[in-house]
Amino acid sequence: MATTLSPLDSALDDGRHRGEGVIVVQTLADRIFAIVRERIIAGAIPADRPIRQDALAAELGVSKIPLREAMARLEQEGLLHGVANRGYMIGALSAEQAEDIYGLRLKIEPIAAAQASLVADDEDRVKLVAAFDALDQAAQSDLARVAVCNRQFHMAMVRPVRRPLTIQLVRQLAVLAERYVVAHLQPAGRDARAHLEHREQLDAFMARDAARLQGLLDAHIRSTLMDLKGGFSPVV
Repeated sequence: MATTLSPLDSALDDGRHRGEGVIVVQTLADRIFAIVRERIIAGAIPADRPIRQDALAAELGVSKIPLREAMARLEQEGLLHGVANRGYMIGALSAEQAEDIYGLRLKIEPIAAAQASLVADDEDRVKLVAAFDALDQAAQSDLARVAVCNRQFHMAMVRPVRRPLTIQLVRQLAVLAERYVVAHLQPAGRDARAHLEHREQLDAFMARDAARLQGLLDAHIRSTLMDLKGGFSPVV
């Protein structure tokens, strides 16, 4: 029997997720995108081997046309890469890629969020609180959902800066970081630490304490990177 697809919140792009007063009409490709994306983030699809698109289409009960559309979007997001004559593959997690992603985040995100905290309006601040609450609630569910909500929280701190290129770069890095967020939060106790750090970031943002927020975000991203690098062998 074909699997019945259902919309997933994680499919909704950052400016279109629920709570922003926008009605979203999902295509079949959107829904496939959501399901495959969530599996990638959760590590449910093996890395470094071709994805069997025929088998995946059969499992989801869809044709290969919307599946191919979804896979192309996932490639644009950087979650897949195409291999000549082999279709699509997911790259393995690595210390080198973590260094790239989190190193670039350190250069852009803390200062962008600090500047955003100074110019955020009331609507921006309401959205940030809602994103924090969603992240807090997601902590009771699976780590893939936590990773999505984590991205949405971090993006809510940056968007008020209203610099499209900066926002685009931070979002792309946040998307690439989601698999690493799942890996980082797996050891016991790290979720509680992350919650406290996010709470401090929220408080600093709401107080318009740009210097404190920049320092908190820098320390948060840096410590996550160090934890991740410590989980790979050999350590870089």
